Amino acid sequence: MIYPSIDKLLNVVGSKFLLVNIVSKRSKEMEETDYYQLNEYKSHKNIGKSLEEVSKGLVHIKEK
Repeated sequence: MIYPSIDKLLNVVGSKFLLVNIVSKRSKEMEETDYYQLNEYKSHKNIGKSLEEVSKGLVHIKEK
């Protein structure tokens, strides 16, 4: 099973398009800065780690 589930992520974000944009930007940021918000991750890749951060509410969205 994939963790975190898409249903839980869509409850946090709202749309798949927005989720993809947020996760891609956060994973690139992780790669460039080596800054991680959690101590332990289930995933080994930055995409999975950024999905975990979104599901825990650590990534915030600024709306213009």
